[in-house]
Amino acid sequence: MAYSSDFGAPHKRRSPRIKLFLLLLVLAVVAAAVWRVGPPPELDFETSVPGIGAETRISASALERSRGLGVVQLVLQQGTNQWLLAEATHEPRPFWAFWGDRVQRVQFDVVVKGLELEGIEEGDATLALSGSRAGTWLRRPAPAVLERRLPVRFRPPSLDLGPQAVVVRQGGSAVVVYRVGDTAVSSGVVASGSVFPGYPVPGGGPNDRFALFAAAYDNSDEAQLRLTATDALGNTQSRAFVSTFRTRTLKTSKINLNDRFLEKVVGEIVSRTEGLAPGQRPLQSYLEINGDLRQKNRAELVQLSRTSAADFLWTEPFIQQPNSQLMDDFAARRTYLYEGRSVDTQDHLGFDLASVRRAPVVASNRGRVVLARYFGIYGNAVVVDHGYGLHSLYAHLSSIDVAVGDLVEQRQTVGRSGETGLAGGDHLHFALLVGGRPVDPLEWFDERWIKSRVFDHAEELGVGNSE
Repeated sequence: MAYSSDFGAPHKRRSPRIKLFLLLLVLAVVAAAVWRVGPPPELDFETSVPGIGAETRISASALERSRGLGVVQLVLQQGTNQWLLAEATHEPRPFWAFWGDRVQRVQFDVVVKGLELEGIEEGDATLALSGSRAGTWLRRPAPAVLERRLPVRFRPPSLDLGPQAVVVRQGGSAVVVYRVGDTAVSSGVVASGSVFPGYPVPGGGPNDRFALFAAAYDNSDEAQLRLTATDALGNTQSRAFVSTFRTRTLKTSKINLNDRFLEKVVGEIVSRTEGLAPGQRPLQSYLEINGDLRQKNRAELVQLSRTSAADFLWTEPFIQQPNSQLMDDFAARRTYLYEGRSVDTQDHLGFDLASVRRAPVVASNRGRVVLARYFGIYGNAVVVDHGYGLHSLYAHLSSIDVAVGDLVEQRQTVGRSGETGLAGGDHLHFALLVGGRPVDPLEWFDERWIKSRVFDHAEELGVGNSE
């Protein structure tokens, strides 16, 4: 029976271990209650402009992947004034939990209209993004804060016109000379939604600018022409500047389509234009090319103008192609007829010039070739940059004799006339473009117009000082 007295001994030997385990567990819980706070949130924000102006867009974010976010605030402070721009409140995961719901990321996208903030003044202000850390029973750590000092300005740059009278015709172009204030970072002419940038006047003062602009051929409202100057904070000054605005009547013409022509142009353009596929019927494909591809090509010309040389590459008036006859005028609204019914309407924005088949096509003025390839509705085409957003376009060529980057002189051959693209016969489609927008070439052929609109400002604009 000696064994009976020792039966409970092993159990008694385990008891201190259990007690120690329970003690350690209690200590761990207490330590967690004291120490297991969440990590500081990762904070970041950026502003659309480097300060607070008439309108500033702010994108801010807070990130905490462990226990999640608590209170996140975006605040603008100036002196004793404070404006709460955005706030989000969430409940972080408890200190004892290693699973469960929590909000890890908060994103704010705020538009601050400075003039609407009551009491704000020009000067400086502090933009602050804060995010509270998850705490414990005993610890409440301070929130993480990201601050940035920003200038506050609402006054737009000054904008003063030069002494010249600005006369422009609907569908035409002109130059305006002006002066901007010290805070201006961009300026130019806004015309019917198009922007024509201002350039420093060669040899002029640090604030002297000029802009070559186009008046839309299809807009007779001169109020759509505004001179603007904008500072780094987006504050914009805008004013009328045109002395005389002359309207014009849009001409009209009709184009008869037939199956033979449709098959010819559709087959060629589809085969040489990436991304195009033949439709079920030639007419359907033609209408898509005449509309959608035409607009795409025009957008490419606008994009091309943004890399125009900041220099006058020409000194003489532009010339019409030698021995050519004008077949269709600028800004003619064409109605396309198929089997006697109207199927489309588009605007013809250049000169159609014809002489003999495969006639030499010459540069209308000095400039640099920026496009020389098959170009959608224009077929084989060449575009020459003459500087400050002015380009000439030579389209429907049978062959091209220049390459991108070539500096061509006035009357230098750039190719031969043809009937590629949307051409019904051998001819040259010639266009002049300002900022990628077509303008009436007749003005640029006119020596008196060139003198009064450009050369009279030769000293101001540095005409003739190019390479």
